Amino acid sequence: MDPVTSVEGRAIPFGAKNVDTDIIIPAAWLKTITREGLGEGAFETIRAQKGNVFDDPEYAGAPILIAGDNFGCGSSREHAAWALLDMGVKVVIAPSFSDIFAGNAFKNGILTVALPQEQINRLMDVAESDPVTVDLETQTVTTPFQDRFTFEVDPFRKRCLSEGLDEVGLTLERDAAITDYEQRAAADMPWLANSTTPSEGKAA
Repeated sequence: MDPVTSVEGRAIPFGAKNVDTDIIIPAAWLKTITREGLGEGAFETIRAQKGNVFDDPEYAGAPILIAGDNFGCGSSREHAAWALLDMGVKVVIAPSFSDIFAGNAFKNGILTVALPQEQINRLMDVAESDPVTVDLETQTVTTPFQDRFTFEVDPFRKRCLSEGLDEVGLTLERDAAITDYEQRAAADMPWLANSTTPSEGKAA
């Protein structure tokens, strides 16, 4: 997955609370066998409303989404994270997140930033006209108006996001150790490498 270090740009001032994964990506879109194109169905019911923020050209391609409390609640569908990525969202800022959604977001390279509601309110105001910057290295969210909000992030998740490491990448980091183990196991227990059963080895 792509590394997430510093993300700067317009932020979608959504702000709604208790947005569940069915709102993020409706069930009708879960039949797809690819992650691509899910952004088209993201927030479909909200986009059906005239004047919604997601279809405002001012926020087209915005890499940051500002949401309300308990974002990503509901079912555990990973498609919610995929849909956000397909929209171009790399960071979601909210007062709190569903644990399952936060986990899915992390595994797919989306940074979730939890900030107090008063700071969310300030960012919502700024997002109406100006960009926001989220820096993972310094763990800060800043604005052109000298606002500087700090956030907490698990050190392991910070490293994975910064280096673009998913579960496959983490495994490949141990490639030398895995290869060494396999070579030693083959030497110490050669019978494990023989897939032929005794009955298969006998002549008919």
